[in-house]
Amino acid sequence: AEERLKTHFRASTLEGFGMADRPLAIGAAGAILEYLEETQQPALRLLSSISSYSTDDFMLLDASTRRNLELTETIREGRLEGSLLGVLDESVTPLGARLIRQWISKPLLDRNRIEDRLQLVDAFSADGLLRTELRGSLKKLPDLERLANRVGAGVAQPRDLVAMRTFLRRVPEIRQLLEACESPAVTELGGQLDPCRETLERLEAALVDEPPATLSAVGVFRTGYSDRLDSLLESSRAAREWIDGLEAVERERTGIKNLKVGYNKVFGYYIEVTKANAGRVPEGYQRKQTLVNAERYTTPEMKDYESQVLSAEEGIREIEADLFRDLCDQISEQSDRLLRTARAIGRLDVVAGLAEVAIQRRYTRPVLTDDVGLEIHDGRHPVVEFYLRDGRFVPNDSIFEEGERVRIITGPNMSGKSTYLRQVALIVLMAQMGSFVPAASCRIGLADRIFTRIGAQDEIHAGQSTFMVEMVETAHLLHNATERSLLILDEIGRGTSTYDGLSIAWAVVEHIHTVPRLRARTLFATHFHELTGLADRLPGVRNYNIAVSEEGGEVVFLHTIVPGGADRSYGIHVAELAGLPRPVLQRASEILALLEDEAAGGPQRSRAEPSARQLPLFGEWEAFVAELEALDLDALSPLEALNRLYEMRKRVVGRGEKR
Repeated sequence: AEERLKTHFRASTLEGFGMADRPLAIGAAGAILEYLEETQQPALRLLSSISSYSTDDFMLLDASTRRNLELTETIREGRLEGSLLGVLDESVTPLGARLIRQWISKPLLDRNRIEDRLQLVDAFSADGLLRTELRGSLKKLPDLERLANRVGAGVAQPRDLVAMRTFLRRVPEIRQLLEACESPAVTELGGQLDPCRETLERLEAALVDEPPATLSAVGVFRTGYSDRLDSLLESSRAAREWIDGLEAVERERTGIKNLKVGYNKVFGYYIEVTKANAGRVPEGYQRKQTLVNAERYTTPEMKDYESQVLSAEEGIREIEADLFRDLCDQISEQSDRLLRTARAIGRLDVVAGLAEVAIQRRYTRPVLTDDVGLEIHDGRHPVVEFYLRDGRFVPNDSIFEEGERVRIITGPNMSGKSTYLRQVALIVLMAQMGSFVPAASCRIGLADRIFTRIGAQDEIHAGQSTFMVEMVETAHLLHNATERSLLILDEIGRGTSTYDGLSIAWAVVEHIHTVPRLRARTLFATHFHELTGLADRLPGVRNYNIAVSEEGGEVVFLHTIVPGGADRSYGIHVAELAGLPRPVLQRASEILALLEDEAAGGPQRSRAEPSARQLPLFGEWEAFVAELEALDLDALSPLEALNRLYEMRKRVVGRGEKR
């Protein structure tokens, strides 16, 4: 592989490419090169250099984190609309659209590189006129990166080169626009725009304004570009002019006013006469084709001129194909310069688009630090806020105090816990991709990774249940997170029995808090209210909940994070909002009251059974108690438990009524 690479790049060593001490990278690159040699030889001309990068440069985002945060597509429908990319992508070029997707997928870890991006966004945010003019100049620019690659691969067509010419014509205008900016970051980026004047001059001299779509048709090159081509065109011009004037000459000679001269690929040039005028056809006409209402003819002289035209066209086509290949080869030699310009345009498009988003949606520049702090004031979820139609998004702070590592977040369903968790993760990710963020202000210690464990999803094809997937993702998180990571966990342990789930969630919190390698910034949402007791035992754990207003039987979720733990989940209220039938809601309320009374050690006859009779005080009572004691509650599913409860209630109520 090493010898193959050195041969291809015409180098005696790979040290200059930074590959000398990377044997696995050399092996992989050599294998790719061999594959291209066997399958796509023209593409080898695109490979003029090779470079290596390390995953240490970017934040690694596993598949579950990308899915849970909906970075480039939504979970349910796989749509761009509703994802972070759909909200942030204000690019106006294909180059920018591809680049912002890369930035979202690969946030940076180097603070200096992030600050470089933020400085550009800041400059365009501050100068609205420059931003507007730049975005107007970038609109409808062709995709120079793909055009250069098509030329290098030998698959370009005439209109690809016309599009490249259009792009290069606009570069000086964009560069001049940026040179007037006072920001050194902007002028430096503008300096990377290479006008590639030699290439532009060559394209201007070679191609007509509107060439045919493919080389199968002639007329690609301008007059004066090739003496050989011009000579052949001149020799065929007389024959073309004779044929072009033949229709008028024959109409006057024959007196047939609707006589036509035409051409098709099958029969060549012809003279068409309607059958009504067949008697007026001269003797020199030779029948060539019969139609329903007309006859088509030719003449010996017409055949001679047709032969001159067609042979000239074939020669012109061959010459133009040769000229086109030579032109593409000359442009390919400048591919590095073209690609650098294309990438600079893409970067300009992205930062100007992010600046537009920042101004329109009141985003602010984040402050980045090398510590592990996290301080977000009035943070907002970028996607939920963008699509919120009714009312204003309620912002929340996320301020980790000194020594605080784990936040236990409790509160009702539908109150905004998951939104809060995701918004913190997205704000950190946006900051490290180089974007302004939806917050009044924020100070973020760089995170090496973001881990999420959110939602229920099975992998049936892999033999994994919903709970198994949950545990696998949790295990991955606990094994790979570090003190610099950001952990987002939602409802750990909900896929199994209550006590199993509570035990696992409890142990996970203790592990994150206690293991020195870990101790990561963690947002832990749960309905296990028992976990709020950990704040009294572990110094790095704090309790927060979603505020709720309850007046006159009406429940209002305030969507505000406040200190302290919640003692209710309001699940039945959410079920009512979802439209569950009224009898189901009433019965659920009765059962909830019964279970809460029993958990509190209340009376045997509860509000859930207002009409229940006293249990008989004879032998049936002992049998009933024995049956209850024999139940394995941990092994029963919720549905099985309810069914057994209904059966027992029916027996007891029935016997009480008989007595």
